[in-house]
Amino acid sequence: MLSLRLYMLQRITALLMAPLVVGHLAVMTYAIQGGLSAAEILGRTQGSVAWFLFYGLFVVAVSIHGAIGLRTIAHEWGGVKGPALEATMWAIGLGLFALGTRAVWAVTFA
Repeated sequence: MLSLRLYMLQRITALLMAPLVVGHLAVMTYAIQGGLSAAEILGRTQGSVAWFLFYGLFVVAVSIHGAIGLRTIAHEWGGVKGPALEATMWAIGLGLFALGTRAVWAVTFA
């Protein structure tokens, strides 16, 4: 039952990430073609709740999606099982979340 839940959660996060990836690529393409510098891009994102929510949602989805995917790889390729497998998934998920949250905070509010 846990495997089905994780499978469905990974598929749901993939559906959530698809438009976020497209949005991110569109914004980056626009910024680069417009000749904006990194400082100008940061100037536009500072203090923006909308960018914080957009990239915050992105970080949550990527953290969950990546942790589940790497859990599967650790089990199938590495033979990791039981509590070690769950600990690996949680460590990766929380690590991705912490790094992503720090980056989003730095770009929008720091």
